[in-house]
Amino acid sequence: MTENRTILITGATGFIGSHLCQVALDDGWDTWAALRPSSSRRYLQMKGLHFITLDFTSKEQITAGLEATGLRPDIVIHAGGATKCLDPSDFMLHNYQSTVNLVEALAGAGRLPRQLVYLSSLSATYASAYGESKLKTEEWLQTTPLLTHTSVLIFRPTGVYGPRERDYFMMAQSIRRHIDVAVGFQPQKLTFVYVADLAGAIFTAIRRNVKGGVFNVTDGQVYSSRQFSDLLQKELGVRQVVHVTVPLWMLRLVSNVADAWGRMTHKPSTLNRDKYRIMAQRDWTCDISPMLDTIGYTPQWQLPRGVHATIEWYRQHGWL
Repeated sequence: MTENRTILITGATGFIGSHLCQVALDDGWDTWAALRPSSSRRYLQMKGLHFITLDFTSKEQITAGLEATGLRPDIVIHAGGATKCLDPSDFMLHNYQSTVNLVEALAGAGRLPRQLVYLSSLSATYASAYGESKLKTEEWLQTTPLLTHTSVLIFRPTGVYGPRERDYFMMAQSIRRHIDVAVGFQPQKLTFVYVADLAGAIFTAIRRNVKGGVFNVTDGQVYSSRQFSDLLQKELGVRQVVHVTVPLWMLRLVSNVADAWGRMTHKPSTLNRDKYRIMAQRDWTCDISPMLDTIGYTPQWQLPRGVHATIEWYRQHGWL
């Protein structure tokens, strides 16, 4: 019997999803990228990549898409979802209910994969609408009888950075203008993971047919916010930077204003009340021993190397 080497990656047009597609192709997978009709394929120009249009808010549309393409994935990496919404309740729709719809559609069509990889977030361990939607999704995936014969792997990355990432790029732009903005006067313990390490952990688990588990993903180090900005300053060649610390109460006020503006313009703001709850957290440390011991993956990209590669990519592609 021929081995099924078909993989479906949702959220493929996103920063992380596009990198996962490239690794999957490099690994020899018959790779399918799930996207919306309006999604840009700018970073999905890889040779051999297949596309499937899926609306995860509709179980019926997912079923129709699977039937139209004949897609029967051996592996599903569900990296799709929402990180910012106008209404906090929309996180449950786009993160939790959309995941339920995907699994139920696959089950109803008799196309459940051997492994289902869910891209959660370390934010699932903290109180926010986004984090709660991720945690509820994790709990459902681990308890639904639909996945009794499917290995469910849940990855909780911390702050993911690397080529094509835009949030940390905004920080680089600020440093380039000689301004470094920190949040809160109480020290933060921060963790990061370079996108290649996140993809490395996921595909190592797939290659080794890991049967399930929840895996925090960082580079194994703990940093201060100043360490990250200092590395950006060094790589950008900026000699002097004004360091500004914004009190949490002021950040909360700005977040409320940004939220209100987003509702008026019908465009979700990167900075909002839910994002404030995440940014206000002081301790982002976590245990990565399951990634090291169960998966057998050791991070290859500590922050100095990763920031260097990221800034080089920004320069080469005209972002800086």
